[in-house]
Amino acid sequence: MLLELEDVHVRYGNIEAVKGISMQVEQGQIVALIGGNGAGKTTTLKTISGSVPASAGKISFAGEVISGLPSHEVVSRGISHTPEGRRIFPRMTVRENLEMGAFQREDTAVIKKDLERIFDLFPVLRERTKQSGGTLSGGEQQMLAIGRSMMSRPKLLMLDEPSMGLAPLVVEKIFQAIEEINREGTTILLVEQNAHIALTMASKGYVLESGQIVLSDAADTLLRNDRVRKAYLGED
Repeated sequence: MLLELEDVHVRYGNIEAVKGISMQVEQGQIVALIGGNGAGKTTTLKTISGSVPASAGKISFAGEVISGLPSHEVVSRGISHTPEGRRIFPRMTVRENLEMGAFQREDTAVIKKDLERIFDLFPVLRERTKQSGGTLSGGEQQMLAIGRSMMSRPKLLMLDEPSMGLAPLVVEKIFQAIEEINREGTTILLVEQNAHIALTMASKGYVLESGQIVLSDAADTLLRNDRVRKAYLGED
């Protein structure tokens, strides 16, 4: 098992945002985590990445407990997190943003190859290498954020709402790239407001409501589930 959460709780002061969730992500999978606003999806990713501490429970990655590790240690173990809202460095150039993703690496020659791979994956970034990140369109910033995450060479890439606010054609390009990243061997944990596209891509899915997992199954089974269809797919 690549990633495992066991009875994880997260509190913000007196508010319990995550209430004892357990989930598993196997090597090579795309796993979707869906749910409404405030369900605890983003908090779950932040807790895995070490930016928000768990108040109870255990998180294991590649057989080692990572609960309580600082974020830079989590990255060095092989987890990269593309946060909601992209969070690029707006005053840095596209190249500088990508290089920041490799800040813990010293293999300069391989870093250059990885930069080329990102430019092959997102050709528009090659055209914008000297442009400030803040001047890019929303879709280009999302591509940059994913590219920056990939520059750490993660075993697990966590994506938080990669389609948010983007036009359908841009969303299609983003998800084509995500599928390509997965085909090349990177495991994906995907939080996505578009439940249909998330479950169509994924092999497994979890449904989170009010900080608790209420459903988990093969993604194609969840697509046929009446509760999921009514609540998240807009079907009657």
